[in-house]
Amino acid sequence: MAPKKIKSNSSEVMTRKRPTIELKKEIISKYEGGMRLSDIAAKYRMSRSTISTILKRKEQLKEANVSKGVNTLTKQRPKIMEEVEKLLLVYINEKQLEGVSISESFICEKALTTYEDLQKKTPGTSAARNFVFKASRGWFEKFRHRTGIHCVTRHGEAASSDKAGAEKFVQEFRQIIEEGGYIPQQVFNADETGLFWKKLPNKTYITKEEKALPGHKPMKDRLTLLLCSNASGDLKLKPLLVYHSDNPRVFKKNNVIKQKLPVMWRSNSKAWVTRQIFVEWVTKVFAPTVKEYLQKNNLPLKCLLLLDNAPAHPPNLNEYLEGEFDFVHVRYLPPNTTPLLQPMDQQVISNFKKLYTKALFRKCFDVTNDTNLTLKDFWKNHFHVLNCVHLIDSAWNQVTYRTMNSGWRKLWPDCVPERDFEGFEQDIVDDIVFPMGQSMGLEVDNDDVEELVEEHDNELTTEELQHLQAEQEKNLAEDMSSEGEEEGKEKFPSSMIKEMIRQ
Repeated sequence: MAPKKIKSNSSEVMTRKRPTIELKKEIISKYEGGMRLSDIAAKYRMSRSTISTILKRKEQLKEANVSKGVNTLTKQRPKIMEEVEKLLLVYINEKQLEGVSISESFICEKALTTYEDLQKKTPGTSAARNFVFKASRGWFEKFRHRTGIHCVTRHGEAASSDKAGAEKFVQEFRQIIEEGGYIPQQVFNADETGLFWKKLPNKTYITKEEKALPGHKPMKDRLTLLLCSNASGDLKLKPLLVYHSDNPRVFKKNNVIKQKLPVMWRSNSKAWVTRQIFVEWVTKVFAPTVKEYLQKNNLPLKCLLLLDNAPAHPPNLNEYLEGEFDFVHVRYLPPNTTPLLQPMDQQVISNFKKLYTKALFRKCFDVTNDTNLTLKDFWKNHFHVLNCVHLIDSAWNQVTYRTMNSGWRKLWPDCVPERDFEGFEQDIVDDIVFPMGQSMGLEVDNDDVEELVEEHDNELTTEELQHLQAEQEKNLAEDMSSEGEEEGKEKFPSSMIKEMIRQ
């Protein structure tokens, strides 16, 4: 609409301009400072009714954060929604890491619970109090376009485990083995898992003390591991480890050469496996190691790599292996059969995490027994991600061939002898509790250790999502700051860091 033209008392034609938001804030400030409404109207050459209209919307106008010169207050989203969507992105990334199909309705439900959790903890402004979030289809479409998310089932719930599909694939897999003439030494499975590497059981006094502190954030710094072995269990590949930081401070302090670590160290802001990183591990670690192993054991140069349908596993992986590594053949599990068939999911990863916890307790026990450090001091000030890498190596080496082999009992029962593995699993837990846990004065029992192992795979709470996001921003900022100092470049602004994390 064109600006209105009115005649002044001097019969001159003049244009009445709509006041900017900045000017309206100034008027509100004058009024709250004690200036009379009639004086304000005279000062700004506006009618009393116009000033009254501005003052009626003063709370909304005061909270408005707009550019200079803007004169129309459009509907603004509360800041809490920005936080909801940032945490939702972290959550979706975690689900994609697990290879879990998530639906539109599932995302909307998580968005609502996250919004409700944040609303309880954050005192709302008047705009936030008047805002009603419904996680509607319209919101989802805008969220999808804003963030560029993909790999989302558009309608209905994400499919549950497909028992019929799993039973069918068992028969297909048997045929693949027979036609290919594969033996257990030539058949491999790889799978990713998250590891909260700096977390003790909930009943330990350190965890209790941390939870009691004001503004507590649980010690839940996560990294991602990819573990792989063959069906016979006699070849365990060098794990892939993906962390938030490419070069943590402890690496710089100890002049760590990452190529010599017992893991393939890679990084990105989300600490999860991407297709590029996965292909790099396959071509630089998996294929060369398997080739050397087969040749050393005088076995035919061929192998089968079984994968699930996680986004990090490219469906055309065979194309990357043409030429030198064309002896590697890749097959994928059918959708929604991973919990039922994936060998690494059949207590192999669970066993590894129990052994990691055992190695963690052993480390704490040795340090407090051989030095003057208290457990609390060691844990808070001296336990770092380099310690974690060595504990991962120790735990992975302790996973036995029997455990590796037993993981195939549902998919390929012919290659697994009948054995009792339950007692072996319990022995690991008992070793954590007795004597190490109790000798350090930790209140910990078998159930507490089992709970800790299960927590690695539990649904992340809003608080945990906030902590993961904070860790991602912190580590990325440290890396960029360090690179800027070394190369004489300016530090990246926080807005750029947040944008890169969102990508």
